[in-house]
Amino acid sequence: MAIFRYLTAGSIIALAAAHSALAQSDEPVIVVTGEGLQETPAAPAYDVQVVDEEQLRSTSSGRIEDALSSVAGFQQFRRSDSRSANASAQGATLRALGGNASSRALVLLDGVPMSDPFFGYVPFSALAPERLSQIRVTRGGGAGPFGAGALAGTIELESAGINALQGFAGQLLANDRGETEASASAGVQLGSGFVVASGRWDRGEGFYTTPVADRVPASARASFDGWSAQLRGAAPIASDVELQFRGLAYRGTRTLRFEGADSSIEGQDASIRLVGRGEWQFDAIAYVQSRNFTNVVISSTLFTPVLDQRNTPSTGLGGKLELRPPVGGDHVLRFGADYRLSDGELFETAISAFSGNVTARRNAGGINTDFGLFLEDDWTLGALTMTAGARLDRWTIRAGFFSERDQAGLPSKATTYPDRAGWDVSFRGGLLFRANETVAIRAAAYSSLRLPTLNELYRPFVVFPVETQANADLENERLEGFEAGIDLTPVEGVSLSFTAFDNRVQNAIANVTIDTNLRQRRNIDSIHSRGVEASAKADIGDFSMDASASWTDAEARGSGLAAMLDGKRPSQTPRFIGGATLSYRPARNWLLSTTLRYIGAQFEDDLETDVLPSATTLDAFARVPITGKLALILRGENLLGETIVTRNQGGSIDLGAPRTVWGGLHYGF
Repeated sequence: MAIFRYLTAGSIIALAAAHSALAQSDEPVIVVTGEGLQETPAAPAYDVQVVDEEQLRSTSSGRIEDALSSVAGFQQFRRSDSRSANASAQGATLRALGGNASSRALVLLDGVPMSDPFFGYVPFSALAPERLSQIRVTRGGGAGPFGAGALAGTIELESAGINALQGFAGQLLANDRGETEASASAGVQLGSGFVVASGRWDRGEGFYTTPVADRVPASARASFDGWSAQLRGAAPIASDVELQFRGLAYRGTRTLRFEGADSSIEGQDASIRLVGRGEWQFDAIAYVQSRNFTNVVISSTLFTPVLDQRNTPSTGLGGKLELRPPVGGDHVLRFGADYRLSDGELFETAISAFSGNVTARRNAGGINTDFGLFLEDDWTLGALTMTAGARLDRWTIRAGFFSERDQAGLPSKATTYPDRAGWDVSFRGGLLFRANETVAIRAAAYSSLRLPTLNELYRPFVVFPVETQANADLENERLEGFEAGIDLTPVEGVSLSFTAFDNRVQNAIANVTIDTNLRQRRNIDSIHSRGVEASAKADIGDFSMDASASWTDAEARGSGLAAMLDGKRPSQTPRFIGGATLSYRPARNWLLSTTLRYIGAQFEDDLETDVLPSATTLDAFARVPITGKLALILRGENLLGETIVTRNQGGSIDLGAPRTVWGGLHYGF
């Protein structure tokens, strides 16, 4: 918290000083954007889909993971959203390359990695969609900045600027269960710069995730209570150099299945960014993250606490420097370096379900680092744009340990793991050929890297009745893949995109069954995913349509102790996902939309014994102006009342959100 406060205060002082200096000069006023550098010309050579501002603000649940569900191939480990899922299970991946709860996709907010330093999950509940201008999803391995985390692709969240957030805006909604969602923002332009403050608070008793037939007196609703606050600013410090700052603080609590099964997440993040748009363009970022996680596990037979993961403090530090020198009109060259450090520990207490006495106290953790050098060049030759890039990573896995004390406080186990380090090289390249205004053809090939998280290396966990062990010997995952696609614009306002891909993750980390109700995180030979992604967008008069679908043929390859997985589909991986949103704008500031989504059947486990059935959901959103800047908001989730099974472990089942109707008021933009 101290680091967060100092960085926040220092950045506000810097913004004020920059504003004052500019006001006293005779230089022309420069209005800053708060954005990073522009995308390079060859960015469309890769499989990209954009979620725009309207899509972000018109989700039926008000959750960012709901907006991301419109992207073909996006997947979380479980089907639950951030109101009814344990946060440690909320990783993000693309292209059916899941299989465990860690993120195989790199999630960036204004250029800063957002995954938790210890677990690798994404704090979705802290990322309010109303603060964003767009989300840009690039599927396929990345070799650019922070590319060591972009195994399956990159999800770039961009904050909205002062043009969208100037003045005051607020929203208050409630649903048919009495849950509430409240958010507000205030933005002011300071000379050539701006400052925006925003906050959000969500709370509610939740719904029963346990089926009616399985409920017991100790069964509890999936209650949630979470808030987040963000302060963001930008100011020019020269005619072509912009200083940006962002501070984010959040906390959330959830209860799952049983009374007392409480978990919490909290974080304080701060970042500073310098963007230069002159002849020598540059983008420099420094960030710090302080995170924590707690979790209480309740016995499903005696309904008393058996494990108290009371503290999991972690720290993330890092930054990047990217340079784009003037090399000529046909080329855009970018090169630079980045660094990430993840440092975290787990403190947990094992408790006897019968006596309530402490049986063991455990402590585990370590430090992971990655230093990367990257280089990429785009070359435009008329209708043809080519790109090629490379990345060199120096990674370390060090200071790993696990210790345990018995009920008397005496050491019963103390293990330190040898430090490891190495070098890895990644490449990517692509081409984009614009045959005419209607047709663009693209192709790409790539490789990428992901280090195991501290959670995978050192933290065991139990989701009754299955125990999953950690594994300090895990090796890095490495992806190699290629793709080809075509983008069509048959008429104005209509666009179509089709991509075929083949991706293979070597040394994929999976939860491998090694005995009855016992699994361990292990590297298997590979996960091989092949498939097709398609998207369509149309704007015709007052109507618009956005549709996206993916079909994948994914299978695990295993040998030795993982031979039983060979040829099986990775857990939590559906074969088909698709959805479409139809919107109607009968008048200015009106919006009526409905979204239909389908997710295919998938397996809970690696041995394909527990099935999660397919699910089809219908959502709706309406914004109806009342007067001036005031509007009525109506939202509907799962209006068909579909039974969504989110977990099935040996018949122990959890369910997703039932039919939910929201109503409230919005004031502002």
